[in-house]
Amino acid sequence: MSEIALIGRKIGMSREFYKTGQSIPVTVLKMESGRIIQLIDKEKRGYQAIQVGFGKIKNSKLKKSMKGYFAKKNTEPKKILKEFRVNNIENYKEGNEFGIEIFKDIKFVDVKSKTIGKGFAGSMKRHNFSGLRASHGVSISHRAHGSTGQNQDPGKVFKGKKMAGHMGDKVRTIQNIEIIKTDTNNNLIYLKGSIPGSKNSEVLIKKAIKNIRKLTMSEKIEIFEKNKKTPDKKKNKWKLIN
Repeated sequence: MSEIALIGRKIGMSREFYKTGQSIPVTVLKMESGRIIQLIDKEKRGYQAIQVGFGKIKNSKLKKSMKGYFAKKNTEPKKILKEFRVNNIENYKEGNEFGIEIFKDIKFVDVKSKTIGKGFAGSMKRHNFSGLRASHGVSISHRAHGSTGQNQDPGKVFKGKKMAGHMGDKVRTIQNIEIIKTDTNNNLIYLKGSIPGSKNSEVLIKKAIKNIRKLTMSEKIEIFEKNKKTPDKKKNKWKLIN
């Protein structure tokens, strides 16, 4: 099940407290269970994958083609359809459902969501430019980005040049975010720190691709407690001398 991702809704942020007195900010996500709609065979498409549906939608909001599709699959209409490539298609069956339990033994995940849109922004806000001088001699150009082109040759502005424009509202992925805890009764996941997106925005969560060895918060606290119980002798000697 590590090949599959889940879609959740960002509720907001909170804080998690530990016995040691430490606290960390967490993002709370309300997860939705997924239902396997279709199995995609390698002979037909050239790759193996499963199509998973998330969320609910009224039948009146569907197109005629999608109404027929869900009726053929004998399942209730789903708001979002996602494809996930899998190594072995035989491990899955149409109609099977899965939820937050797939992250039971997973410590780190990758999160994909859309950032908050900021509208049209200048170069200083959008790209962290320093701007021009704020002294005498600079006239109405204090927050300008400066030169954007060259001479007659090439005589144009290259694509990708950092300039003022639409800021935010782009899909971004953050890797190796720690799962602090899961609430299976309420389908909640608590992730360490912040993630892109506004409240009630859709978030896709998947097992972390990179196998980076990182200590979890619980492991860090255990090490802290051990060091507290067995203090360093050199430090004690230094305290006695002083």
